[in-house]
Amino acid sequence: MSLWQWLAVAGAVVILVLAVVAGILQYKVHQLNRARKAQQQELEEANQAQRERINKSIQVIAQAVGSDDITLTEASIRISVLLDSLGVEDPVREEFSAFYELKTATDHIPILQAWKELSTKQKFKYDRERTTQEQFHEKAVVDAAKRIRGRQF
Repeated sequence: MSLWQWLAVAGAVVILVLAVVAGILQYKVHQLNRARKAQQQELEEANQAQRERINKSIQVIAQAVGSDDITLTEASIRISVLLDSLGVEDPVREEFSAFYELKTATDHIPILQAWKELSTKQKFKYDRERTTQEQFHEKAVVDAAKRIRGRQF
């Protein structure tokens, strides 16, 4: 066999090896793309499930507005936080601004552990403030609660 034939055979072997390596790498890329798509699908499904849970929470709270189950302040705080967690657009925030307004008007009132640490006199003072704000915003908050019922965001 001549030198040129050996070089041709060696070249063919090198090309074959490179083709096999390229095929293996292409298969691995294909597998990674499939795994990435599956992971993306799972994330989208989890995100949709979370959105549905948040929307359901909004509906439950909106239904409770006007009953003795929840104060207007608590409903406003919860609904506004849930709407924000959904990333609603400004027109939605404006449409349901009553929740945000009452929340802002009562933001200074301590909650949770800070509330527990207040004296009875301080609690009474904040309760009066909260009640006053709720009376001022009641019509708008109740109306917003009625309008938000059945809506999905």
